[in-house]
Amino acid sequence: MRVHRTLPVAAAIAAAGALTFAASPAQAAEYSSALKIKGVQYDAPGRDSNKCSGGNTKNEYLTIKNYSKTAVVNLKGYVVKDAAGNKFTFKNSHTLQPGDYISLRGGRGTDSDAKNVVYRQNCNFIWNNDKDTIYFYKPSGARADVHAYTEKANDRDGNGYITYHG
Repeated sequence: MRVHRTLPVAAAIAAAGALTFAASPAQAAEYSSALKIKGVQYDAPGRDSNKCSGGNTKNEYLTIKNYSKTAVVNLKGYVVKDAAGNKFTFKNSHTLQPGDYISLRGGRGTDSDAKNVVYRQNCNFIWNNDKDTIYFYKPSGARADVHAYTEKANDRDGNGYITYHG
């Protein structure tokens, strides 16, 4: 009888240790990058319209910030994905100075380092309005940042914008 009572306790302790060990690398990976997701406007204001002319996909955007105090980072080769596998790769050079940010917007437009904006050149929405996961990868393929959201749990003021990392 004693053996049966201690085995569940030992198994629970081992499982808790495994969970702690499994969670640590994911957290460490998230904070190993100078570039992180600052926030997402996952639900463009107004009625969703993905028409290239007159639509509002340009009002759906992801803000990426360089949180380093010293490193200058080029976005070329970085990849943004959603849970469904839709992806955008930064193909051109966009240099972010320490503390600088860039907004990755839907729709078509002219990229501008001066205005801190890159357009996906695609008029379809990428982020789901109810829930999604945002994956951000370095050119090496290593994960730079990841955030899952649900409208109800993460958008308390209901404005369609969620802030990460401040």
